[in-house]
Amino acid sequence: MKRLYSIFTGTGSYVPARQIRNDHFHAYEFYDSTGNKLTTPNEEITRKFEEITTIAERRYAGDDQVTSDLALVASERALEAAGVDREELDYIIFAHNFGETKVDNVRMDMLPTMAARLKSKLKIENPSAVAYDVLYGCPGWVQAVIQADYYIRSGDAKKILVVGADVLSRVADPHDRDSMIYADGAGAAIMEARESDEPVGVIGHNSRSDAVHYVNMLHMGYSYNPKLAEKKDYYLKMNGRRLYQYALENVPKAIKAGLDKLNLHISNVSKVLLHQANGKMDDAILQRLFKLYNINEVSETIMPMTISWLGNSSVATVPTLLDIITRKEMAGHDLKSGDHVVLASVGAGMNINSIVYRIP
Repeated sequence: MKRLYSIFTGTGSYVPARQIRNDHFHAYEFYDSTGNKLTTPNEEITRKFEEITTIAERRYAGDDQVTSDLALVASERALEAAGVDREELDYIIFAHNFGETKVDNVRMDMLPTMAARLKSKLKIENPSAVAYDVLYGCPGWVQAVIQADYYIRSGDAKKILVVGADVLSRVADPHDRDSMIYADGAGAAIMEARESDEPVGVIGHNSRSDAVHYVNMLHMGYSYNPKLAEKKDYYLKMNGRRLYQYALENVPKAIKAGLDKLNLHISNVSKVLLHQANGKMDDAILQRLFKLYNINEVSETIMPMTISWLGNSSVATVPTLLDIITRKEMAGHDLKSGDHVVLASVGAGMNINSIVYRIP
């Protein structure tokens, strides 16, 4: 019996051209959370940072670019890859966290919505192409895909653009060493309905939110530099140690729960596309996931990584990974028909989600 499934028919991403290597931060002044200037040499700070995160460089948007500009490029590439007429889109779902960040103003700008701005830049006239935003921390794009899947399975939609973009470099405190983790980028995918006798595309998903004890692990706060803090501008702040512990404990269980719903074993999974938050943390999450199945040896090719050269671009990391692999631009990684792929993320909320996707 044929059923409706949602599949990716085209992907796109935008990686900004501006490369920021770790030595870029050697001229910075770093402070701790109490406002005291760090006395450790910046060369040592960046060296330890790279050891902990595996990040050697990241990408920043150009001064002439805003968040929706990055999303526009990724969306155009996804539309072209899918061969879809943009006027036939039923929904445009835009995942982000900070709205239209500008180079000269750290204040967030979310009116009109990012999806409306993107629809305007795409010059889509069709009023039935409903455009709205998703705010769900770093897992926003994955959650937007889950929403799109519901629309398609219900018969409400046939073609949906799901995009994730953030410019974190402009909301990061330049005096907080944790800010070196953040980057800018955009990723997008076209999702379409397909009838099939066997499960294809998005075949299952799982999400969770843990707000009571973990709501403030990522939050907005004043600069660690006391002089800059006097301006009362908000910057992105992170409790890195507790976040690491939370992710390590809960992400593997969330992914396994999603697989369990489908009676799938981790051995049935060909790729795990995990949010690029921290290289060492992602490795530890994967190891912990396999240990839930009493497996100690993990395949070196199951989890492709971009964080060492792209950094953490929040909602953009998973769709960017998907696009790069789909376009066969990452050596040693490809996606074949019948493969089961897990797409998973963790971030502010705290929120976790995962999707099981079967390549058509």
